[in-house]
Amino acid sequence: MSGDVIVVGGGVIGLTTAVVLAERGLRVRVWTREAPGDTTSAVAGALWWPYRIEPAERVGAWALASLRVYERLAADPEATGVRMVAGVQAETEPTSLGSWAGEVPGLRQLPSGGLAARLPLVDMPVHLAWLVDRLEAAGGVVETRAVSSLTEAPAPVVVNCAGLGARDLVPDPGLRPVRGQLVLVENPGVEQWFAAADSSASRATYFFPQPGRLVLGGTAEEDDWSTQPDAGTAAAIVARCARIRPEIGRARVLGHRVGLRPVRTGGVRLAVEPLPDGGGVLVHNYGHGGAGVTVAWGCAEEVAGLVTPGTR
Repeated sequence: MSGDVIVVGGGVIGLTTAVVLAERGLRVRVWTREAPGDTTSAVAGALWWPYRIEPAERVGAWALASLRVYERLAADPEATGVRMVAGVQAETEPTSLGSWAGEVPGLRQLPSGGLAARLPLVDMPVHLAWLVDRLEAAGGVVETRAVSSLTEAPAPVVVNCAGLGARDLVPDPGLRPVRGQLVLVENPGVEQWFAAADSSASRATYFFPQPGRLVLGGTAEEDDWSTQPDAGTAAAIVARCARIRPEIGRARVLGHRVGLRPVRTGGVRLAVEPLPDGGGVLVHNYGHGGAGVTVAWGCAEEVAGLVTPGTR
């Protein structure tokens, strides 16, 4: 065997899972088709909020466990990429959320409607690089290699964090893309994040202040595999955001990003089963929709509990 664990997938779910396992003393290798900085996770917004993720009865615990980690990581934002930023979730009532909302510090309803909170906002390129460094410090390694079958991994434990790639690897036809397009602009002075649902299920309006840029969104286009930015969609995103903050409409565009959220019928699959050859175990951890960042640490801890029961 080449190691105790091989984690398939180098996005935020895979790297976070690998870190937790490596810091429990396991030898961990991450196999990823793309470098972490080129994954869907790298283009995420990425505000902590349970968005487009199921099952509801499990998401709250994963999200709150992750929130506690991000609160600690925000003490060193330049290294970790995590900051605590104030903002508004418009057109949202506490009663529409799960019980997890009552455990979010400072979450409050606004007289004009919507919710205000100070939440983790993650600069994903920085955070992914930090996760790689933390993994390597714990003895783990990241290898860029394509995987055509989960049985290829020569390890007693394989963890499937392949995101949308799990559709073919498992295979799991219930996994499908929900396309998200973003626009990056120079920040004209916006210091708080804003998010609002839209009457159309295929779009939303949000802007997130990240270091050196303001991230504008977005879309939620089901079963759309295109990773090419659309000019008309980009113009509509800017226009929607400018209705909230007019100065955004005058900001210089820095670039465009597209990511495919891995949404699964039935929600996240986090479960263990024997490897087909009978020589080890396969742990699935995929299908996190639009909330991979939000639940990454909680899911990683649950995976670790399945792999190394009785340890913490």
